[in-house]
Amino acid sequence: MQLRSGAYTGASPALLAGNAFYGTFNNEVLGVNLVSRQVGWRYQNPQRQFPFYSSAAVIEARVVVGGRDKMVHCLDAYTGRPHWTFGTQARVESSPAVAAGRVFVGSNDGRLYVLAFGDGRKLAEFNLGAPVSASPAVASGRVVVGSQDGKLHCFG
Repeated sequence: MQLRSGAYTGASPALLAGNAFYGTFNNEVLGVNLVSRQVGWRYQNPQRQFPFYSSAAVIEARVVVGGRDKMVHCLDAYTGRPHWTFGTQARVESSPAVAAGRVFVGSNDGRLYVLAFGDGRKLAEFNLGAPVSASPAVASGRVVVGSQDGKLHCFG
């Protein structure tokens, strides 16, 4: 199967119930039905037009993805409508991890953010001292992420 999204993508898709969700360098996040081979929806930040390089996470019919618009976006998996956005101070190329009702995501502003999955409220942030474009991993009650200064950070 092949489907043209109309733009380059550097992100891996997230999958849910026969659908794929991914961002493009055409400043869009797409929801694609893999059965019908149709783009179901396209989302763009209405205020800022920047590429999406982060791979999405999908859980509970919500898609969470970081953008080079310096924001984390939470979208409805069926419609593409935003549930919430959260702004950082730099590009978000880190792919979010979702666990225990929290979103863990790095930003090139040097911080690891912990957000409430339900409403995007900031629960915590950790200054790691260097850009965080790596994607966090969550297991056994711990969060592990690398920063661009070559350090590996473990929380929990």
